[in-house]
Amino acid sequence: MTAALPAWPPLRVASVPPGGAYLDAILAPDTVRVGPATSPSPWWDPDHLVASAADVDVLHVHSGYESLSRAQLEAWTAAVRRTGLPLVVTVHQLRPVEGASLARHRAQLAALLATAEVVLTLTRGAADEIADRYGRTAIVVAHPSLAAPTPGIGRETRLVGLYLGRLGPGIAEPAGLVRGALSGAVSGGGRLRVDVHPDVDLAVDLPELAGYAEDQQLELRRSHPRDPAACVRNLQELHVSVLPHRACTHSSWVEMCRDAGTRVVAPRGGYLAQQWSDVVAYDNDTRTGLDATSLSSAVVAALTRPVPGRVDQDWRAEQRAAVRRVHAEVYAQVAGDRLSA
Repeated sequence: MTAALPAWPPLRVASVPPGGAYLDAILAPDTVRVGPATSPSPWWDPDHLVASAADVDVLHVHSGYESLSRAQLEAWTAAVRRTGLPLVVTVHQLRPVEGASLARHRAQLAALLATAEVVLTLTRGAADEIADRYGRTAIVVAHPSLAAPTPGIGRETRLVGLYLGRLGPGIAEPAGLVRGALSGAVSGGGRLRVDVHPDVDLAVDLPELAGYAEDQQLELRRSHPRDPAACVRNLQELHVSVLPHRACTHSSWVEMCRDAGTRVVAPRGGYLAQQWSDVVAYDNDTRTGLDATSLSSAVVAALTRPVPGRVDQDWRAEQRAAVRRVHAEVYAQVAGDRLSA
């Protein structure tokens, strides 16, 4: 009679960043999360890493390295190798935010991926780019659902939404975005809702938007949805949502639109259409800037297509379970390799 293999104890995982809706979606419920939920993460401190390595089975980096200098990242990767702590890296973005150095971002990714035992990413296109540029094979794991739609919230046909938030560095040329989205909404027989964080001083940062709202050319909403469920509730009211951020390789916003059944208009250049097929592209990149005419045309095209259906929630639940299994298997593999080394 063959003896049963001993069961693995729950694995201790230090994630960077330490929490959020995405981590809640990808981690199995019995995963033990190690480390405080502070920013910046203490795991970027080589001394903390070395001192705490025995308390962790796997270190998983998603983001946060962007602020590190080359010397800091070299010291950190050296500490990872010295401790033997298994490093897993998920590549969410292959390009930096607006205004950041592309060369620096690529050097940071190169250092991380050269040290990682396993590399994950969210689409086949990103995996191909990682292989071509960095010589690493990435496991493709789908972006899971972050929140289910709220029953009873209906969609206004031909309502276009543009969420500008705090007008951060990822949103360039906001006045041009408003003009392009407004032109497309009107030309497509609809109307535009622009949502801006309550803390933004429109008179200073975007006076043109305040003028449009006063003239009742568009609806101005001042909100701050605090979690994916609130975002999905807002998106359920829309026919089309315009994604303003440049340089997006992947986007959680696309997934929330998918669950809400709201078509996305997004800048081309990343792999958003591989996340979900119901994405209409427009031209808006760091080299050539925003093409407001392209945005207007994309909004018209998005409005004139049949309204997308909301995603099957049972399928999304199965997808999330599969994503969790992949992460659990990767963690078990690299933790086991560490013990047997």
